[in-house]
Amino acid sequence: MMAPLPLTTALAALALGYFLGSIPFGLLFGFLSGAGDVRKIGSGSIGATNVLRTGKKWAAALTLLFDAAKGAFAVLLTRYLLGADASLLAAFAVFLGHLYPVWLGFKGGKGVAVSFGILLAINWPVALLGLATWLVMLAAFRISSLSALATAVAVPVGMSLFGNTHEIILALVLAALVFIAHRANIHRLIRGEEPRIGGKKIGADGADA
Repeated sequence: MMAPLPLTTALAALALGYFLGSIPFGLLFGFLSGAGDVRKIGSGSIGATNVLRTGKKWAAALTLLFDAAKGAFAVLLTRYLLGADASLLAAFAVFLGHLYPVWLGFKGGKGVAVSFGILLAINWPVALLGLATWLVMLAAFRISSLSALATAVAVPVGMSLFGNTHEIILALVLAALVFIAHRANIHRLIRGEEPRIGGKKIGADGADA
């Protein structure tokens, strides 16, 4: 059973995780690629899927890589500095920071790449299960948001097989946040209006994962 963390340790883990999560790599790479502010195109998200809509594939690839890296780094760094228990708090905070960065008016990405990095650092078999689910769904339907939602369901199931109680709770919390972040996408999926990757361009209220 996990012992209660000292308040200072818990706050440090949350602060470190949130700060790392709130680094807007998609926005930065969008500007560096010459594509401008990615918040003004597509879904308005700073995630890799929306960066890809600029046509700058290298910027999207780097966004995907760095978003995943910040998720893993937050967990590993906190584990090294503050211990394994604190790293789970950092995992939650880095995800929250990515979704709701204070620097961008609490409007960030949808958390797919970040969650992969988090899972890779915490429980790599579950991370691979999540990646496989995302790839299969994307190949079958070419809808990024649907792939993300299916992965959000699969990960807690996988964690129940390979993780401990606190990791399962974390997986459930992250899954809930993914569904909250994709609530507009869910409405479009129900209406059959969610765009597919490689399909027609979308407006500012479009889909993204």
